[in-house]
Amino acid sequence: MRAVLLGASLLLAHTAGAQPRLLVSPAKPAPGGLVRLTLRDSGGRATIVAVHGQMAGEPLHFARVASGSWTAIGAVPVDAEGRISARAIVQREGRQDTVTASVTIPRVKVVTDRLKVDSNFSRPLDSATTERIAHENARARDVARQAHETPKLWTAPFIKPRASVVTGLFGSGRLFNGAVTSRHLGVDFRGAVGEPIRAANRGVVALVDTFFLAGTVVYIDHGVGVVTGYFHMSKPLVAVGDTVQRGQEIGLVGQTGRVTGPHLHWSARYGALAVNPLDLISVIR
Repeated sequence: MRAVLLGASLLLAHTAGAQPRLLVSPAKPAPGGLVRLTLRDSGGRATIVAVHGQMAGEPLHFARVASGSWTAIGAVPVDAEGRISARAIVQREGRQDTVTASVTIPRVKVVTDRLKVDSNFSRPLDSATTERIAHENARARDVARQAHETPKLWTAPFIKPRASVVTGLFGSGRLFNGAVTSRHLGVDFRGAVGEPIRAANRGVVALVDTFFLAGTVVYIDHGVGVVTGYFHMSKPLVAVGDTVQRGQEIGLVGQTGRVTGPHLHWSARYGALAVNPLDLISVIR
């Protein structure tokens, strides 16, 4: 009898000590990169009711994908260095567990795009224009923050908005006439005025307007914190509130805003964080 009781107590101790694990992929994301978080529960404890969390100050939206497995996406700030932690709160009936994981941010050499342009592009802006730019940037951030309140709207993988050559990479520095003036927080695609721009995935149009820097813009809320932006359009083909489908034509290439020639600038945000839009294709499934 004693041996049976001892065996039972060891089994209970092992079960009680089984903790869920939080895995992050890739383990060494670049600044401005997206990561995929996977929570795995070994079982033997009370059933998981819900999982939520936070990474880099932004909420994590976990969804159950299989028995004992939950996933979410997170983002790394563009100025991140060293290590960043993610935290998941696992809610069970009558209790909760806190699980953490961290990623190492490697040092990345910033590639500089050397551009020779009209002196107007490197001249300081007046106060009114600076205020306008700040207001427009705040509106874009608000759209992305509000996307945390929108449920996931896509079911298929993300796609590129154009099939043309990429002419500008995310994170590169912009050297105008010998002076570094900005950092490129998007991906540029070659295009002639009037060529089509397509939605990277299903979502709701959250903003259509004309900005000083970005020209005519369309922002799409895809839900769970993900927003994509399409800049410098010659003409938008959608309106705020429209639900657009993956691959739907949403506008035409142009050269509106502060640009030197026609192209599409494709941007992405996870909440308030600017991220590499190409990671939407490589990280999100």
